Order: sequence, then structure tokens, then C-alpha cells
Amino acid sequence: MTDAQPSLSNDIRKREISYLIKMGIRIVCLILAVAVPSPWPVKALFVAGAVLLPYVAVLGANQRGHTPPPRMDLTSPNQTEIPRHRREIGS
Repeated sequence: MTDAQPSLSNDIRKREISYLIKMGIRIVCLILAVAVPSPWPVKALFVAGAVLLPYVAVLGANQRGHTPPPRMDLTSPNQTEIPRHRREIGS
């Protein structure tokens, strides 16, 4: 396993697929809210899904895949900087 982030095209493809799945579920909720004769609490659940899923889908589609790796702490003793007493060339 590597710490490298996925390529931009792979990340966009995953977000597009996720968005399309959520929108498909929304369409199903909308159809069920209109077509299925059921009590009002069930219809309210379907309507809530049809109303809230676009918001959730857009948030997920706009979110980048992974968080960037943490910045290196340059104040730690493990740093790779050349020590001050060795910076001069020819001394």
C-alpha cells in the first residue's frame, strides 16, 4: 500500500458514480412517494429522501477523495537539513 493519492481521473470517476447512485435512489424515493398507496409517515419518509438526497449527493461529489498527508515537522531532530557548521563549501 502506498501513501500516494489516487489520480484525479479516478477520484472524479468515483465521485460521479457515487453521485449517480444517490440520484438513482432519489428517483426511486420520488416514484414511491407518488405511486405507492401508503400511510402518510411512509410517504413523508420517501419525500424526505427525495428532498434531502440531492444535497447529500452534491456535498459528496464536491469533496475530494483523501485528505492531504500531514506536513513534515521540520523542527524535529530527524530533519534532513544540512547542519549549519557544514553548510559552507570549501571550509
